[in-house]
Amino acid sequence: MTVIQEKRTEEPAGEPQSYLRASTNVAETTRIKYLRAALRVVGLIFIFGIYTLSVVWPSGWVWHTGHTSHYLQMILGVYATLGVFLLMASRNPLANLSLIWFTVWSSVVHAAIMAVQALTNPDQIGHLWGDVPALLVVAAVLGFLTPRGVPAIGKE
Repeated sequence: MTVIQEKRTEEPAGEPQSYLRASTNVAETTRIKYLRAALRVVGLIFIFGIYTLSVVWPSGWVWHTGHTSHYLQMILGVYATLGVFLLMASRNPLANLSLIWFTVWSSVVHAAIMAVQALTNPDQIGHLWGDVPALLVVAAVLGFLTPRGVPAIGKE
């Protein structure tokens, strides 16, 4: 006859395991609440803010100048579309983790490419103080707030 002994783990600081699980759930719930807010803010900035900043501070936000920059129109269209999807994702972030991580990593890649281009083109140096750090902040905030190791859930 084999006897199986249950190994009891030490509970940190005398807290019962049920309390630790509950506090973790509260922390995740709070994190998701802030993620929802961040997705809304970033979505609105992508929809309305990029154009506004390109008008107010073109040397930090506009790469190709001219009366009607085709590049600017394309970027505004792409980011406004992403902004709409981020607003929709804010309703249920766990069902949209791939979109959130796409936003994080594409922002890092976009910022890195722009930083190299700004460093190699002295007339574009203003971007190191404009859109490059802005994209890195977006990536950092969304990356920090997005839960890891949490299974994605279906749409409700």
